[in-house]
Amino acid sequence: MALTTLPASAGADDVIEVLERDGGVIVENFVDEQTRAGLEGDLRPILDDLGFGQDDYFSGTRTRRLGALFKHTGHAPAIVRQSHFRAAAEHFLCLPEHIYLGTDRVTTVPTVQVGVTQAIDIHPGEGRQPLHRDDTVWQWRHPEGGRQARVQVMVAVTEFTAANGGTLVIPGSHKWDDERAPKAEEAVPTEMAAGSGLIWLGGTYHAGGTNRTDSSRFGITVTLDLSYLRQEENHYLSLTLDEVRALPDDIRRLIGYQASEPTCGWIEKDGIMRDPHFLFEDGEPGSAQVSMGRRESV
Repeated sequence: MALTTLPASAGADDVIEVLERDGGVIVENFVDEQTRAGLEGDLRPILDDLGFGQDDYFSGTRTRRLGALFKHTGHAPAIVRQSHFRAAAEHFLCLPEHIYLGTDRVTTVPTVQVGVTQAIDIHPGEGRQPLHRDDTVWQWRHPEGGRQARVQVMVAVTEFTAANGGTLVIPGSHKWDDERAPKAEEAVPTEMAAGSGLIWLGGTYHAGGTNRTDSSRFGITVTLDLSYLRQEENHYLSLTLDEVRALPDDIRRLIGYQASEPTCGWIEKDGIMRDPHFLFEDGEPGSAQVSMGRRESV
């Protein structure tokens, strides 16, 4: 079973439908050529100066990795703003929950946050990763009330093929419980042109493949996660506050400088629990307080 490939013209509902069925989908021309070339031009020289991984089990010994991408390239925002990716994340993650505050019934909806930004350059001779679920970082259990914790994308900066280590995916594995182990023969390789993107769910088994060619396979992975979970990559230490100030407003919020309903992520200022985004607002913080959600009539 090959992974389903959809054209860039496909609607968000089409992408979501395939994700619900298979747990992964390829979107052609996920980024335009200018963005793809910009990502490669900005990040390739940095990667080339880095050493290889030191873990022959997971990180690899013929793979170069680079994080904190928002400070290394101005083209990274295009990935998290991509319409299919954002729509899928909001569909699977921004699910309303109902709580009571006294006798008031309140609806709270989590936001999404960027968990990981990483450039991954798999060189010739690198072996296959073990098949894994990325939501294991939170010891997420399956099924967890049917809720996903993460929606992820791998953008092909260079072509992905079965021979050069194109990401292996087990279609449908997002529906498995935690007692079923993944098998290598169940996985299919991601084959897509440069500029395309593989979107998959946190509960889908996948792995980097073996590179049997004479050139590297370069991709960029970014995750959108439930905003009340700890971020896998620590953006607060990876980027200085001045570097965060230089980012666009929506990107600042996405990397964690925004509270999630009902009260997750606040900081105290003058005795008030405030949304951390007030650090970047002009003048007094005013009404930048955490939101408890929306009250309903019952």
